[in-house]
Amino acid sequence: MQPARRPADVAFTIGCFPYDTTRALFDGSVRVAGADVTTETADTLPEVFERLIRGAEFDVAELGLTFYLRLLETGLPYVALPIFPNRVFRHSCVFVSTRSGITGPGDLVGRTIGEFGVHGQDSGVWAKGILTDEYGFRPERNRWVIGGLERPAAPFGFIPHPHPEEVEVTTAPPGRSLSAMLDAGEIDALFSANVPQCVLDGSPHVSRLFPDFEPLERDYHGAGRAAGRVGPAGRYRRDRRLYQVPTMVPWMNALVERNEREFPEDWWPYGIAANRATYLRYHHEQGLSSRRWTVEDVFAPEFREPTGA
Repeated sequence: MQPARRPADVAFTIGCFPYDTTRALFDGSVRVAGADVTTETADTLPEVFERLIRGAEFDVAELGLTFYLRLLETGLPYVALPIFPNRVFRHSCVFVSTRSGITGPGDLVGRTIGEFGVHGQDSGVWAKGILTDEYGFRPERNRWVIGGLERPAAPFGFIPHPHPEEVEVTTAPPGRSLSAMLDAGEIDALFSANVPQCVLDGSPHVSRLFPDFEPLERDYHGAGRAAGRVGPAGRYRRDRRLYQVPTMVPWMNALVERNEREFPEDWWPYGIAANRATYLRYHHEQGLSSRRWTVEDVFAPEFREPTGA
């Protein structure tokens, strides 16, 4: 007989995407003591953001850092916690039209580049910053087109859209998606966290700027720089026993073992001290913030490091 459950002290709703880092919240295998938690998601991550910002539908939610920083300047009834469920290296997020003649970062000068939903999507901030630091890329030398990735869509209407006056930003033509425009050569490149469908379909007209991106991203990590914005490595280590493997991806164990050699014990730690990186500098340099925020400005004071730390 199961013991009677005590009444929950507090009821709240979490809004986030169902990553491996958050799966336990969705399936209930991890519970919050003294709380009755409902976890919700949406078809796309920006829909989670919009439901939080426009509808205040969640008590706790995942929110992209650029979305938070833009609203921080205009007033936002939330505080940020240094918890990062979604982290990806970004050399792999730049896609180019094979018709454009782009074969390396230097060829991006003067080109038309697409971004999903907003000029300065989190993945785009990282990619532009990395390209600037390592290859001398300058966003103001390009034309930027904002639209929907796989279907036509207007720029996000739930956040401000600042950009420097010298940066040319337009919207995609009616009825056109960025993926289709890239495949047709109507834009020269696309900065996208998600792999566009034309690439998944094997289009010969689109490739990555860095086709062999993994060594570049591993070098980037080895230099002590953070992944742009999964879960605890312990679960992957446990799953290396054959009868527990939850995925049939070939050579997954080899990948985990390689990562173990290159990453610390906790692959993706939470907190401020372990995650100081360059995103806030990138955001300001790209004209998306009116000031250069510090991590102490951005995150809840309870999570700030002690003086002298």
